[in-house]
Amino acid sequence: MKTLLIVAHAPSPNTLALREAAERGARHPEIDAVDVIVKPPLEAGPDDVLACDAILLGTTENLGYMSGALKDFFDRSYYPVLEEKQGLPCALYVRAGLDGTGTRRAVESIVGGLSWRWAQAPLILHGEWQGTFLEQVEELAMSLAAGLDAGIL
Repeated sequence: MKTLLIVAHAPSPNTLALREAAERGARHPEIDAVDVIVKPPLEAGPDDVLACDAILLGTTENLGYMSGALKDFFDRSYYPVLEEKQGLPCALYVRAGLDGTGTRRAVESIVGGLSWRWAQAPLILHGEWQGTFLEQVEELAMSLAAGLDAGIL
């Protein structure tokens, strides 16, 4: 079994729906060899990262940056996982009220420092809330889990 870790900040009903969509996609019935662990950033830590085979990050855009909760996760996890998890496949979704550029750039900088590998380009969900955001996040998570399941990640 491979393990997909979903670390996603969900401070509102809409962002909680996004995290649930990610879990739904990762647990697609045709994906059978992937264990899915879902944790809020303040509950996830280095042990979770060390135990996973891929990670999906989810955050809100806060003042043009990632959520403080996701930053805290990175602050606590960075050095304990730095050497052992290089090349870890990852993906990101950002719920952005603006354009998400600063948030994406900040996460990309940390992911680059960790030498993690992007499995897909970051997904920026910007502007007014749209129901299609749920489908996009579900598809992102499903693709990541399917890649693990197929052994291509």
